[in-house]
Amino acid sequence: MKNSYMQKKEEVVRNWYVIDATGVSLGRLATKVSNVLQGKHKPTYTPHVDCGDCVVVINAEKVNLTGNKLNDKIYYNHSGYTGGLRERTAREMIEQYPVEMVERAVKGMLPKTRLGRQMYKKLFVYAGSEHPHAAQKPEVMEVK
Repeated sequence: MKNSYMQKKEEVVRNWYVIDATGVSLGRLATKVSNVLQGKHKPTYTPHVDCGDCVVVINAEKVNLTGNKLNDKIYYNHSGYTGGLRERTAREMIEQYPVEMVERAVKGMLPKTRLGRQMYKKLFVYAGSEHPHAAQKPEVMEVK
């Protein structure tokens, strides 16, 4: 009987991908990005090894939200002090902090462990279409 293949961290080969967020739904984008960061798109996926790839998301300001989420969805931050709760709608977030909005969506879909924090470090989000990762020769990846 043959055992399953378990990839070792020394054997991991990392690729770079660019994903254009123009007109893509935020949830679909975050799902695709988190799967690539975790390495679930590879046949050598191993749950206890960070075997994912690096992802560059461009045009975060042009991401799409369906329904009435622009007005109804609220993002919360708390400073830790009394009365330190800050609320922002999705409209404010996409206008002022589009990068943080995409990063939060992806981070919420990653594991809440040391491994998840390691995966999150391979995500690079930019509001515009320019990015400084051309030297890594990233491949273009489509989100359907």
